[in-house]
Amino acid sequence: MERLRELREEQGLSQTRLAQRADLNPSTVNQIELGVRLPTMGTLHKLARTLGVSVSELVPDAPKALAR
Repeated sequence: MERLRELREEQGLSQTRLAQRADLNPSTVNQIELGVRLPTMGTLHKLARTLGVSVSELVPDAPKALAR
């Protein structure tokens, strides 16, 4: 997920620090950024909340009903 990486880097966060703040495993963040793993809705909400954005901003191509 390119947007996740962009937002994380804009805020000066490492993958490990983002994972800690979002209560996720650092390997999960890494795999999501690489596109190896699809995030669950719960994980998307944690990441979006931690980065201070909406899920729709984190995943701009997601269907509107999923990005709420």
